[in-house]
Amino acid sequence: MNDAKRFDDLPEKTKEFLSGLRPDEVDTLNDGIRLVRSIATVGNFIKWVIVGILGIAVGIVMFGESVAKIVAWFRP
Repeated sequence: MNDAKRFDDLPEKTKEFLSGLRPDEVDTLNDGIRLVRSIATVGNFIKWVIVGILGIAVGIVMFGESVAKIVAWFRP
């Protein structure tokens, strides 16, 4: 797609906004996009850390109950 028709499918309001940006504002937008991506990545990591910790806690409880049942078999 050539550069002249690259943004033809954008709404007029978006075209006006993008054409009115100064170079420093474009840099700020790029920094903002990278920040949002980083926050999403960290959020995803934290979510899986919490899921992992809960899984380990539930696994420890289940293991403890199983050991208690096995020990109960050997008690007179």
